[in-house]
Amino acid sequence: MHSNKSMIVPRSRRQVLAGLLAVAGTAVAAGPVLAAEAVKKDQEKKGFDTRKLFQGLGTILRASQGLDYESEKTIGESLALEGFKRYGMPVEDEHVQRFVNLLGVSLARDSMRPDIPYRFVVVKNDVKNAFSCPGGIIFLSSGLFTSLKTEAQLACVLAHEIAHVAHKDAIKSIQQAQFLKGVGTITSSAMEGEKGRQFQAMIGDLQTTLFDTGLSYKMEYAADLGGMDTAYRTGYGPNGMIETLQILRSEEKGAIMKGSWYSTHPPLAKRIANCQAHLRDFSDYKQMRQHTGRLQWYQKRV
Repeated sequence: MHSNKSMIVPRSRRQVLAGLLAVAGTAVAAGPVLAAEAVKKDQEKKGFDTRKLFQGLGTILRASQGLDYESEKTIGESLALEGFKRYGMPVEDEHVQRFVNLLGVSLARDSMRPDIPYRFVVVKNDVKNAFSCPGGIIFLSSGLFTSLKTEAQLACVLAHEIAHVAHKDAIKSIQQAQFLKGVGTITSSAMEGEKGRQFQAMIGDLQTTLFDTGLSYKMEYAADLGGMDTAYRTGYGPNGMIETLQILRSEEKGAIMKGSWYSTHPPLAKRIANCQAHLRDFSDYKQMRQHTGRLQWYQKRV
């Protein structure tokens, strides 16, 4: 039997996550994060119990009407810890992490959901992958980071993941699975026994969705186009998305498939075709930022 504390993100686990993100330098780069954490600590001093965020499973089932951010963030933190276990520790280079965070935060401000803090972390792993957790923690593997040729391509990859957060795709996947339908209020007692196992299973299945099987094709196609829009608004060429997919296609032979963008995303040919059609909406895309010359400097540090 799992204890109640294992079902949600206890403070000790949050401290572990905060430490990992600090290693990644995200706290340095993402000012809003510091503010949010300060508010959280102040709330805790005043007796605010984050576990109350999960009281009432109806809260989660109301996601279609708008899951509150703190609950979404708590789910995302659980998944982020698993992400570090599966994909490795952050690249220990503050310049790399700061660069990716500054770019990511700039993109997030021009996204469809600019009002939450985002954190970006480059992890040491040869698998070419990027994924986002609910609440705004976004992972980028060193394998994918070092495969990119231009800053516009990197911007489009990050913007694609930001779009998943903005669209709340992972949370919608929970709804579609309906793991929690019909369950009563999540309290300490409700998290024990069978209901607790159901909640644990829901988190486990969401991990499988994000890390192994992937989100729905429809969600991925929408994130591709949404990412192009965001990159364009930030001043980057939206053609970077097409180029990234073409790079992945050229390197597909011999690449690690499990847990990569190859296995968790739709076929590349269809994605490229969709993005090429969307690119026609940007008549001036060639005038947007493509290269800055700094990406390669950071890639050498990974």
